[in-house]
Amino acid sequence: MILRFDSKTVTKPLLSKTTLETGALINILRAEVGSRRGEILIEVEDEKAEKVEEILVSEGVEVIELVEAIQKDEDKCVHCGVCISICPTEALRFNGEKKVVIEAEKCVHCGSCVKVCPTQALSLPF
Repeated sequence: MILRFDSKTVTKPLLSKTTLETGALINILRAEVGSRRGEILIEVEDEKAEKVEEILVSEGVEVIELVEAIQKDEDKCVHCGVCISICPTEALRFNGEKKVVIEAEKCVHCGSCVKVCPTQALSLPF
């Protein structure tokens, strides 16, 4: 999930409150938080995700559920493997033909591969 906070919600301890209310373990994968806005990428266990989302939305947080992995433009990709070396979850790998492939179920949307791709062939779906 991506959480977007505005100037009214960015200063509240909403993740702590949500964890206490739901008992959900919330893993922060990436965060960019300032005094006026913030965006946090979190991972939540599937069985508690709906309740977590409900609480955050009720507090004024924009919640975007991520269901797709990173996207790869086949026309731009030169299969250099730089993305493979940086991926923390091994969602990217070479197949038997030495082509870069994505294992969507392993992708945590951290964006590391997007930042290092020399041909800008990778993008996040949001």
